[in-house]
Amino acid sequence: MTVPNTPPDPTRDDVPAVPDTNPFAPPQTQDAAGLPPLPEGIGDGSEAEGSPVERLMSELRIGAATVVVCAVLGLAMAGLWAWLAPKVPLVVDGDRILYADPEGEQRAGADAVFVLVGLGMGILTALGAFLVTRRRGGGISVAVGLAVGGLLGSLGAWRLGRSFGPSHDLIGEARRVGNGGRFYADIDLGAHGALLAWPMAAMVLLLLLSAAFGKREEDPPPYWAGPYGAAAPQAPADGLAGEDGHGGQDVKDGLAGEQGGADGRRPGLG
Repeated sequence: MTVPNTPPDPTRDDVPAVPDTNPFAPPQTQDAAGLPPLPEGIGDGSEAEGSPVERLMSELRIGAATVVVCAVLGLAMAGLWAWLAPKVPLVVDGDRILYADPEGEQRAGADAVFVLVGLGMGILTALGAFLVTRRRGGGISVAVGLAVGGLLGSLGAWRLGRSFGPSHDLIGEARRVGNGGRFYADIDLGAHGALLAWPMAAMVLLLLLSAAFGKREEDPPPYWAGPYGAAAPQAPADGLAGEDGHGGQDVKDGLAGEQGGADGRRPGLG
């Protein structure tokens, strides 16, 4: 004789056993070999963008292009410096060449103009290099190219700017204007530290742009999201029901019987 509130026998064929699984565990899918799949981007060849030699050549091309662009812009800097720098007036007094304005600051003004133009060139080249290489995440070649190219551009601007200015032959100019005549001395740098204005400005601005708007790596998934960051599945609402629905009905009848037994009465016994 079977008591009505007895739970169903789990060994019966029509009552499937409820699997002992954690509803908050990530799904474990397997491939054809029986192993869990690898995360996306690993094992499919996408993590390697070429051999080390190819990557090195790509970095060298980017760095060389940056240096060439900076060297070309050095020509424009030389012209701007020769045009904007204040000229030093000289006067011929007999067999002597004197300053027309002994207390003038034209020499210091030429250095200041060179620094300002260099800062402008540094900002221009750093901004352009960042916008061009932002998609690939910049790289050490961009920074090295800006530093070397900015220094070469400053040196070229200094050398060419001197030739664009007044003549270096002071004796010839003095003979040409004669006694009491005035002419201008050639422009030159009194402080050679001004040559570093371009590369320093480029490096500082590139660092700021990279820190504020540069490409960032994705954050790793949290520890509770599973080994590969998979979302936890929702617990099935009908997880206790069998494939044909009979198992779930038997469990419900068993729960109802337990509730009836708690009241001190058994169904079907009066």
